[in-house]
Amino acid sequence: MARTIFYLFVLITSTIYSQSDEQAEVKTAVDTFFEGFHKGDTTLMKSVIADKIIMQTAYRNKEGKDILVTGEPGKLINAIANRPADQKWDERLLDYSIQVDGNMANVWTPYEFWYNDTFSHCGVNSFQLFKAGDQWKIIYLIDTRRKSTCDR
Repeated sequence: MARTIFYLFVLITSTIYSQSDEQAEVKTAVDTFFEGFHKGDTTLMKSVIADKIIMQTAYRNKEGKDILVTGEPGKLINAIANRPADQKWDERLLDYSIQVDGNMANVWTPYEFWYNDTFSHCGVNSFQLFKAGDQWKIIYLIDTRRKSTCDR
């Protein structure tokens, strides 16, 4: 009986630690994306995004209409690569909620966006990641953007 309890304990413990390791790897992929974003290093960003990533933004316009825009990843990469040296884009992630199931993960990150040290907007990012082999890649990114109702 004691042996059965011991093996059950080891199984549960290893499952918990395995999940923690996977969550850490997923968080590292998101952090790498933003490290590249802040530094203007598109090679670093591309190292953690899938070739066919889907990027969308959901927001409410001035008339109160809900809008969903699908962006082209190349435009973001070009904007970052060609960002003037006097512009500082600082997306501050406020929290991480990470869920992993096998080779799929979801990361929910509330954020504040600061432009040249001035608050611009807030929202949330939702990342979907896929693990191919030993590397997590961002396959889908949707964010919300709002200028009001930001808890700062």
